[in-house]
Amino acid sequence: MTPDPRSQLPLDEQVAALLDALAQNRTLVTVLERTAALELPGWYVTAGAVFQTVWNVVCDRPADAGIRDYDVFYHDASNLSWDAEDVVVRRAAEVFDDLGVEVEIRNEARVHRWYEARFGVACPPFRSSEDAIDHFAATTCCVGVRLAQDGSRRVYAPHGLGDVFGMVVRPNPVLAPRHVYDEKTARWVREWPRLRVLPWPGHA
Repeated sequence: MTPDPRSQLPLDEQVAALLDALAQNRTLVTVLERTAALELPGWYVTAGAVFQTVWNVVCDRPADAGIRDYDVFYHDASNLSWDAEDVVVRRAAEVFDDLGVEVEIRNEARVHRWYEARFGVACPPFRSSEDAIDHFAATTCCVGVRLAQDGSRRVYAPHGLGDVFGMVVRPNPVLAPRHVYDEKTARWVREWPRLRVLPWPGHA
């Protein structure tokens, strides 16, 4: 199948194309606007809500099709207790209650406290939300977007956007174990059959 032409654009044009695609997902736009109003430190809307919106646009599907949840990262190292994070989670639950979707908000400064128990490998403390995004299981997932105070959108995409528009899933073996990558990609391929999933290093 011919790759989407946006996968070959210069990065600045890809960023513009990304923002155009995200604007088609009205739920995502609302999550961005309401998260900005929460004034969380270093926040991004990230993960599937972003790159899967692009996949839907590339595949001419409704922009919100198949998106299970909307992930919001923030980074606040001033208080690493669950109680402090829970205050934010509860506040956000009220803000997003009427949307009819799950908005999962997490303080990435305290992920290292629970990551090993959940995934079986130790996680270093993340220095920022960007650092957390860098550690997704696939480089294709490493995209975040947020609203600046002037209303403009900031995009964080350390691996570029070619794979996102090209529907290529590339492993990022820096933290998450292989089974996490395998489980996620198996589910994604069922929803977006056009995806080309590259194998985990050393795995045929």
